[in-house]
Amino acid sequence: MRLRVSVAVALLVLAAAGCSSGDGPASAPATATTGAGTTAPPKAPRVGACYRLDVGAALRATSNRPSVPCARRHTSVTVSVGTIRPVVDGHLLALDSTRVQRQIADRCRRAVDAHVGGSVSRQRLSRVQAVWFNPTPEQVDAGALWYRCDLVISAGNRAFAALPRRTTGLLNGASAMSRWGTCGTAAPSATSFQRVLCSARHSWRARATTTLPAGTAYLSKAATKVANGRCRDVAAGLSPHSSKLRW
Repeated sequence: MRLRVSVAVALLVLAAAGCSSGDGPASAPATATTGAGTTAPPKAPRVGACYRLDVGAALRATSNRPSVPCARRHTSVTVSVGTIRPVVDGHLLALDSTRVQRQIADRCRRAVDAHVGGSVSRQRLSRVQAVWFNPTPEQVDAGALWYRCDLVISAGNRAFAALPRRTTGLLNGASAMSRWGTCGTAAPSATSFQRVLCSARHSWRARATTTLPAGTAYLSKAATKVANGRCRDVAAGLSPHSSKLRW
């Protein structure tokens, strides 16, 4: 899974009450040949370029989708372009190695978070995610060592939302979470449950996240105990005089 996934436990709250734990480059540029007969590395992608990506394309390591005008419908925007550092401790690593991919992933997640703004809590509760791309093998052979970080917003399990023309500071506004937050179509235990944007029809809303103690296995009894305690506090804070909240 190459999408940015929060490691925190999301606490979903019934919209009317309660809470629950639930969870490339623009068209590939040709290699330029100089007057001396030498080849120059392909140009890197451009920050601010927009693309029409689907989930399948976003999960691939490379992309040859052409960019589209940002004034038209698009589902991703490039927020950062950097240089891959494949030499680690004196060893040249492959671009698809775990070490190099983790390096790119960490940088892209930070870049997207900085781009959309908001608190850490808002970033975790939102449907904003980061995807990243390497050069194609042909571009690597021609000397390309860039990586591209794109911002996407999950609209559901299999689709990205159309992005607004401006995404800088997306999570800063007072109504940001009502539009870009994580909500649910049913109780998280229901077979029909799907995570959706809070601007879509929903009956549950994610209200808080909590970080599990180090060494706590996800969905273990210890994790459930931590999440339940945190969720109870969230529900009590939302409606201290109600006994009908669910989580």
